[in-house]
Amino acid sequence: MRIGIPKETRAGETRVAITPDIAKKLLGKGFVLQMEKDAGLAAGFKNEDYAAAGVELVDRAAALAADIVTKVRKPDSDEIAAMQEGALFIGHIETCEDDGTLSAMFARNIRPLAMERIPRISRAQSMDALSSQSNIAGYRAVIEAAARYGRFFPLMMTSAGSAKPARVVILGVGVAGLQAIATARRLGGDVYAYDLRPETREQIESLGAKPIDLDIGEEGSGEGGYAKELSDEAKARQQELLADELAKAHVIVTTALIPCRPAPVLVTEDVVKRMREGSVIVDLAAANGGNCPLTEPDKVVRKHGVILVGHTNYPAMMAGDASSFYAHNIANLLSIMVEESDDGLIFKDFAEDEITAAALITPES
Repeated sequence: MRIGIPKETRAGETRVAITPDIAKKLLGKGFVLQMEKDAGLAAGFKNEDYAAAGVELVDRAAALAADIVTKVRKPDSDEIAAMQEGALFIGHIETCEDDGTLSAMFARNIRPLAMERIPRISRAQSMDALSSQSNIAGYRAVIEAAARYGRFFPLMMTSAGSAKPARVVILGVGVAGLQAIATARRLGGDVYAYDLRPETREQIESLGAKPIDLDIGEEGSGEGGYAKELSDEAKARQQELLADELAKAHVIVTTALIPCRPAPVLVTEDVVKRMREGSVIVDLAAANGGNCPLTEPDKVVRKHGVILVGHTNYPAMMAGDASSFYAHNIANLLSIMVEESDDGLIFKDFAEDEITAAALITPES
């Protein structure tokens, strides 16, 4: 059974789906790996590293013609046309909008297995790419904020004077938010955090941050560990009650997202106007409209004296570790998808396992 690893072609994407150490493990389980030359270079992995692990270095056409094609991002039309009929694709499909990707794959009998649809259950934690990459995003977002903020994060006392710690507010306490809290605390910031879901309060306090409590009249817990979308009345009350807390912040990191929905507006323009000159907002929801409407995707802008950071791919800024985490997710998923037979590795029935059944997209799903 051949696994193909083509080079990522999306602008700014530096990750690779399989790293040399994971390649070696997959080869040991009976897979044949064919990787497009230079696919790992942007993540810091040389062709020689893969060759030493036993990976075949091939051209793009050969990598895309494998039985299993694995990528980080969804395939474009040219990649789909180059895959063999009946192949299995493993990667992010990004299916919120119908852009023709799925219909093109179904037309060639290609089975798409979406990494973003891995269920958030205990047994699937080691395969959960959304969590592994969000963890990196939360960390890197705070590093970005610290680099942009023109003052100290921690309390700093010197013979030349002292500086108060930065007041950091984290909005959204999922995987990215929790890592952002932990990172901001390690940097010495005075950290506050807010989330709709009452169960996050204990997590916030366990990391040494202070929870922001708001009574908005609705309970915010949704399905799959995500927050649910609020009513218009609750959204307006949330913005109003948050305003004073956010206006006092020196750094705001927003992580609030609901799958396949526009990002909720949490930081209004009026709040930005009230913030101190040189404050920083890092908006992890920039790709979905932003938790601040002034954010511009993939740009860093200054508005009303506040720096707004709209990067949309933080894991790609840490491509080596991000690729390693993602490759582990892929390998752990593959381990439950195949079994040995007299003829070598064969696929199991994906419908019989709740993880693969949830991740596999079919024309009927």
